[in-house]
Amino acid sequence: MSAVYATFGLAPAMRAGGVFADGGYQVHRDFMDFIVDGRPLLFQLSDLDAVSPLASDVPPAIFTAQVRTLLLDAAAPLEGGRCVIYGCPECEDIQCGAVTAVIEREEDDVVWRDFAWQTSETADLELNGYHGIGPFRFRGDAYRAELERLLPDGDGDGHDDAAPVRRRVLLIGARVAVLARLAAALRAIGIGADITDGATGVPAEELRTYGAVAFGRTVTAQQRAGVRAAFETAGVEVTYVDGLAPIIPVLVAQIEHALDRAPLECRRLTRLTSTAGTADVEVTSTCRLRLMAYRLDRLHRTHTREVFDGTLEPGEHRIAVDGRAVKGEAFLVARTTGTVLVTQVPH
Repeated sequence: MSAVYATFGLAPAMRAGGVFADGGYQVHRDFMDFIVDGRPLLFQLSDLDAVSPLASDVPPAIFTAQVRTLLLDAAAPLEGGRCVIYGCPECEDIQCGAVTAVIEREEDDVVWRDFAWQTSETADLELNGYHGIGPFRFRGDAYRAELERLLPDGDGDGHDDAAPVRRRVLLIGARVAVLARLAAALRAIGIGADITDGATGVPAEELRTYGAVAFGRTVTAQQRAGVRAAFETAGVEVTYVDGLAPIIPVLVAQIEHALDRAPLECRRLTRLTSTAGTADVEVTSTCRLRLMAYRLDRLHRTHTREVFDGTLEPGEHRIAVDGRAVKGEAFLVARTTGTVLVTQVPH
């Protein structure tokens, strides 16, 4: 085994939920990702749609048990000392497939080795092993200190990133029918949503449960200022979203982006801009990118078209956009596994 050390860290990550044109949706999940040598380990696994066991919506007792397992204070759940590193974001069942690895001590160090794709209690390394990943040797004291920060008070030092994620959004606007549909869509993917016409007089403890505030297009500057003042008085930092259009998938994507706590360097999709006939995107790792166009016609009906669906290599890319897909008031929504961005198409 090589004596070369890798660095180990943790960072907030997100599996972006979404509402699709065909009526389908995928669930929003927040989790702590493993950062190895400064980059998310998940990025080394092609375009895997998965989350770590350290998800924010896991019950506290189970979350603590997951941390204890990674610390080797508890027995590994799978044969051969194997632990789940990433699992299915929808059901977390091993039968759906999971990335597993052996985690073991070697003197004062901790080693992650023999990564594999696993769908049963036993891993077949020859058939399903990730032969180009690992082994990783971590300094035991640094590894343990990073994970112990996730444990409850009394077990660890506490960790700001491990605080409960505020997955609730305050929706403010005059078009109640649109807001009701938006709230229902957000709740369907696991994000709480409340509708109001302002925040004056709302107790500070209630305001602290929100991670974002979304304003409809008809909300006045005075109303916006009043909401911001209420949150500032309560000492609550939230992300403010200006709704681009009464198109539910676009609004959901805007809110998903607003709730993303991952550092920029830990995101797959970092830029989306649009010019006449093109969309410019930048990705940080090989991934599948889906680009959808939404537009409103003169009768305010929504039209949807898929612009691109394919795998991109790291770097900047220019994608051609059919002018008919973005005629009039139009928007582009770009998605990778874990990141979503929205931009308005210039006229």
